[in-house]
Amino acid sequence: MNSTYNVASSTLPFTSRQDLLERELGAIYRVSRILGRSLNLDQTLEEVLKVLDEEMGLMRGIVSISDAESSEVKVCAIHGDEDWLKKQINVVKYRSGEGIIGRILASGENIVLGQVSSEPVFLHKLDIYEYDLPFIGVAIIGADGSTIGVLAAQPNGPADEYLADKTRFMQMVSYLIVQNIQIANVVADSQETLVAERDELRREVRAKYGFEKMVVGHSEPMRHIFDQVRRVAKWDSTVLVRGESGTGKELIASSIHYNSPRSKKAFVKLNCAALPENLLESELFGHEKGAFTGAVKQRQGRFEQADSGTLFLDEIGEISAMFQAKLLRVLQEGEFERVGGNQTIKVDVRIVAATNRNLEMEVEEGNFREDLYYRLNVMPILVPPLRDRIEDVPELADFLVEKLGVSQKRPLKITEGAIRTLMNYNWPGNVRELENCLERASVMCENGSIDLDAISLTGIDHMALTPSKVSMPEVDLNDQNLDERERVTAALEQAGWVQARAARLLGMTPRQIAYRIQTLNIHMRKI
Repeated sequence: MNSTYNVASSTLPFTSRQDLLERELGAIYRVSRILGRSLNLDQTLEEVLKVLDEEMGLMRGIVSISDAESSEVKVCAIHGDEDWLKKQINVVKYRSGEGIIGRILASGENIVLGQVSSEPVFLHKLDIYEYDLPFIGVAIIGADGSTIGVLAAQPNGPADEYLADKTRFMQMVSYLIVQNIQIANVVADSQETLVAERDELRREVRAKYGFEKMVVGHSEPMRHIFDQVRRVAKWDSTVLVRGESGTGKELIASSIHYNSPRSKKAFVKLNCAALPENLLESELFGHEKGAFTGAVKQRQGRFEQADSGTLFLDEIGEISAMFQAKLLRVLQEGEFERVGGNQTIKVDVRIVAATNRNLEMEVEEGNFREDLYYRLNVMPILVPPLRDRIEDVPELADFLVEKLGVSQKRPLKITEGAIRTLMNYNWPGNVRELENCLERASVMCENGSIDLDAISLTGIDHMALTPSKVSMPEVDLNDQNLDERERVTAALEQAGWVQARAARLLGMTPRQIAYRIQTLNIHMRKI
């Protein structure tokens, strides 16, 4: 036996069975309190073994818990302060059937020895037990009836009449340990589930609100926008998103919020142009009961709803001069009063505003307060019109067609010829017009393929079609997937809309291609 390990229990011998029962009761109470205080098994089990020694004279206690991966039990708690002993935790293992601990694990039965030296299979892996003293090992039985561990200890005196009582006591402690393990497992599973759900939600948010998902495009202007959004999203600075109608300003605002530290809080939106001034004030600041006709109860405004989150004010350039002053105070002081109330309410709200107006000109003409303009224009983001990033049209078209297919519950696709036509249009209505055009085209096509014919039926003004400055890969004119109209159109595009040159590409005569241009209703471009 290792002579450096010398635990001298302070427990006095039992004077009577009544004394034994009283000590058992006190020990069970202490063990219950320890196990109920924490689910940290490494800490609580060591404290439980200390109680067994101090209250019941059961020294040199160990708890071994089964390792699900290897059908072994690992010693996970030992009663002792020596450094060498603590190093044995999670190192010393017993296989099923190996030694006394292994036998208990294999059989699920308790084993009690009058003297350690009487059992030749005792392995002494820990080298801590006295040879002339008893040994008690009880099985830790799980809820399903399987043996999940072993609780073992050595009484501090020779075998006596109370050995069976001490075994029964250790069995009761093992039941309490099992309950603690089960609760710890339930909590761990719940935490894993919550973490998995949290990570899944984060993935969904990133998938839905990531920069590239919110606003499709990889052109140079859009890469610049994505870089700006990444930078401003991390901070609480006020952002002014500017751009023509239909360019996706609201999507930019959403992307800023959902990629910011405030993403778990509310993202509240309000179109300032959609409401008259009297309703706009109530909508933003809320109102008290009876503040005006129809105010039958107190109502929170958008600022209160967005507290700790983000408030998106769309069409900010449309608000009146009188309301601009009221809004300025909230932006500067972070406080306001509800309509009809006198209680000052403080909020912590990040403002993202958007407008399609030239606010500098509005300031010069006196239509927009200069101080409010500078308060809003902290971090300006200018969203380019679609005509300035026409190279994004193919990616946008694919994205929007896929979105339409989901809403219409059918597979949709768009042909290369149709995309080429879309790239030759100026798109004064920007992405919103493109989406409407593709939706009309999808309604027109019955086979789920948006082609040139479907695009021509959408009402795009062909007089506005101009050759795109962005080059696309040449179409294989021998591709079997191309229909006749697409093949002829592609040949004309490659030939610079010169009919004779296109005819040579197709192996036709000028007369044949002219006939096809007429019958296929192909609109010729002028270069």
